[in-house]
Order: sequence, then structure tokens, then C-alpha cells
Amino acid sequence: MKGLLKKEFLLCLHPTCLVFLSFAAFVFIPNYPYEVMFFFSGLSVFFVCLTARENGDTSFTAVLPASRKQAVAARMLFCGVFQVALLLLAGVTTAIKQAVFPPEAQVNLAGSTANLAFLGNGALLLGLFNILFFPLYYAAPHKVGVPFLLAGAAQFLLVAVLIALRFSVPFWRDMLTVPDPANLGAKLAVFFSGVVFYAALSALGYVLSAKHFSRIDL
Repeated sequence: MKGLLKKEFLLCLHPTCLVFLSFAAFVFIPNYPYEVMFFFSGLSVFFVCLTARENGDTSFTAVLPASRKQAVAARMLFCGVFQVALLLLAGVTTAIKQAVFPPEAQVNLAGSTANLAFLGNGALLLGLFNILFFPLYYAAPHKVGVPFLLAGAAQFLLVAVLIALRFSVPFWRDMLTVPDPANLGAKLAVFFSGVVFYAALSALGYVLSAKHFSRIDL
């Protein structure tokens, strides 16, 4: 597994994996749907898998002394490193914004306010991508576009739902879209729920992906 992870970082790393980490700074844009930053994390995964396909990575990995399940685990762990890094950086930029900006300037009129609940939403969006993209991708590794389109569309649909909740549900509007530390208990519940869903959806995505990849003829 260590060797496969090293292969991922040395041979499959795409520049967008690093560039899109800077999108954690989206929280400083006034009145912007901040959750969009997590869509770009999925876009970097798409570029990784697309570049791997063009470079014959699947065939190369198949001849290595490792199982297909290990190959899937290595790719998903590799991508998970950058997903978690983006979530952590979003937490850092959110904390900076809360420390520097006055409370009235932190409220986002276009969607979620940058706070703990927003970070929970981000974790959920990342998990949603993993459960959709990877099983579809590993069912047919030469077809990268369709899995990304479906996973990306699902993410944007969820972002739209979150924006709608911000304006239509009083609890969401009054409790979850205000700056920290107000209503900290409710926000912590949303945050930890998002993290749990991320872990659960990613784990299920791995199980399905490994099952699909083990069945195909390379």
C-alpha cells in the first residue's frame, strides 16, 4: 500500500490538486455560494483520473504486485488527502474571517455563512462526490467524463438545496447562517454529522469501487 500511495503522489498528482486548495479563500468573497469550492475538489479528482487514463496508469497498476482493492484504496486515499486538506484550509480561512471581519460583514446573503455548519456541509458534499464518482469510474476506468458529470451535477444540486434551505427554513436561516459562536450546539451537530457522512459515504464508495474494479477485464 505504501508503494501504491507513493506511485499516486509521484505519477498521478495533477497541478489542480494543489491549485484548488487555494479556493478555500472563497470565504472572503462577499455574498458567494462558498460550497462551490468543494466542487473544484472533485474537478481535481477528475483531472487525476483523466491524466492517469491517458498515461496508461490502469494497465501499469495491474502488473504491480498489489491487488485491485489495494489500487482502489490507494487512489481514494490519495484523493482523500486533498479533500481533507481543503476542508482544513476552509476551516482556517473561516476562522480568520471570523477574527478579522465584523459579524455583520460575515453574513452571506447568497448562501451559507462561513462557520462550523458550512464546514459540515462541505464534508457532506465531498462524501457525496466519493460515493458517486469512484464506483462509476471503477466500473469503466476508460470513461472518466460521465462519472464526473453525474457526481458534479449531484453536488450542484445539493448546493442548490442548501441555498434554498438558507432562505426557506427559519431554523436554517436563524440558527445556522449566523457567525460563530452563536448557536454553537446546532452548528456542531451539523458539522459532526457532515464529517460522519463523509467517512461513511467514502467507505461505502470504496467498497463499491473495489467490487466493480475486481470484476472488469483489463
